[in-house]
Amino acid sequence: MRVTEHLAKAQRTLFSFEIIPPSRGQNVNEIIQIMEQIVPVAPPFIDVTSHSAEAIYEEQPDGTIRRRVRKKRPGTISICGIIQNRYRIDTVPHLLCTGFTREETEDAVIELNYLGIENVLAIRGDESNYNKVIREGRTRNLYAIDLVKQLVDLREARFLDDLANTQPINFCVGVGGYPEKHVEAPNFKTDIARLKTKVEAGADYVVSQMFFDNAYFLEYRRRCREAGIEVPIIPGVKLIDSVRQLSSLPKHFHVTIPDALVDEIHESPKHVKEIGRRWARRQVEGLLAEGVECVHFYVMSDAGGAVEIIRALG
Repeated sequence: MRVTEHLAKAQRTLFSFEIIPPSRGQNVNEIIQIMEQIVPVAPPFIDVTSHSAEAIYEEQPDGTIRRRVRKKRPGTISICGIIQNRYRIDTVPHLLCTGFTREETEDAVIELNYLGIENVLAIRGDESNYNKVIREGRTRNLYAIDLVKQLVDLREARFLDDLANTQPINFCVGVGGYPEKHVEAPNFKTDIARLKTKVEAGADYVVSQMFFDNAYFLEYRRRCREAGIEVPIIPGVKLIDSVRQLSSLPKHFHVTIPDALVDEIHESPKHVKEIGRRWARRQVEGLLAEGVECVHFYVMSDAGGAVEIIRALG
């Protein structure tokens, strides 16, 4: 089922999850374990992140440097297939511009369609230290809106090659939103205008970057509505579970962690998981009071805390 159909049919606020593939060298047991945590709360859909290749530099015994290119976390499509067909939970694989050609994207969409997957999240992706060489005859999407347009073309059976008797691939397309503004946007007005172009191009819903103060999301949603963006906007919540995340999350995701949360963790670092869960639960309770359609938990590889919150809320 499409994400927008889940939202339209829901009688109450939904809870969804986002997980990451295991690191290269690990097996599927990690996914099975996290699914065993998630299945009892019956989420309508689960996002699975995607990762482009990275360049790895290793010093050799003779002093030379060896450069290798590889994906740190491969397996997005396979994991979506497992979740969709083994657990009967809809999945939302992430499709990236960075590190992938349009031809590779089209192939991925065809494979996802064969697996019965009806949703994708179209994002540009983080910058990589590996600049993929685009061979002659291949093309790439530079921005998320370009990826959205390619997916809309496939909805209308317009493939990259001029093929006869093609059939449409009708995916529900989500895009990312940034309650604290995308780091590259000069201001909120520009950022929301860019989001609106993605919606006008065919995006069906928006899922927000994590935030730790509901005021950021509520103001962002208000501005989006004022700008004429009417598609669902799903808030993203992250549970802090380590002291290290107080520096890593702002660095990698450009988010603000409130003083009160930082101070509480610094005062009781041994209780960081309990503090993080308590803070996230208050966030979720506030979002429910504001009538959000769905809360999206960024759980990555451990859903225990989010599941505990959902159960506590009944």
